[in-house]
Amino acid sequence: MDLRFTAPDLQALDQIGTEILIACVAEDERPPHGVAGLLDWRLAGGLSRLMHKGFFSGRLGEVLLVPAKPRLPFDKVVLFGIGTRADFDEDAYRTCLGHILKTLKGLRARSAVAELPGRHLDAITPERAADILFEVVGNSREHDVWTLAEPAEAQRAITRHLAQERRRGRQF
Repeated sequence: MDLRFTAPDLQALDQIGTEILIACVAEDERPPHGVAGLLDWRLAGGLSRLMHKGFFSGRLGEVLLVPAKPRLPFDKVVLFGIGTRADFDEDAYRTCLGHILKTLKGLRARSAVAELPGRHLDAITPERAADILFEVVGNSREHDVWTLAEPAEAQRAITRHLAQERRRGRQF
């Protein structure tokens, strides 16, 4: 699997040119933060209105497909609920990753940019998030390239960590 990175800001996301943007929202997170917060701002509070009306709550396992055009350069935005911040752990992370993989497969996505579950809240370290991503995705041909929306420091941390793991003989 090949990891690529982009900054989690609107200018960088606008330039990435991908079909699908994946963002995650906690059940007790209002307004949304991270990439979902950026999208909410660009959509003039559209995500917040959906959450306020109860159409999307951020409950673990919840998935919401949102049309992105014309305000965003993506065809689709897919929001994933990660549960409450207090209950978010590695099991919730794995569960959400499973939903992401299943959704990408169902949408037959050729390319996507993902904010990994819980990363916008620093609920899981970038290194651990990458390790579990590699474990869950494995050698899947359908998901061999991932573009992650991560701040520069997290990008460097993941890159250093993967280099160390390769030197130890771990295969990715």
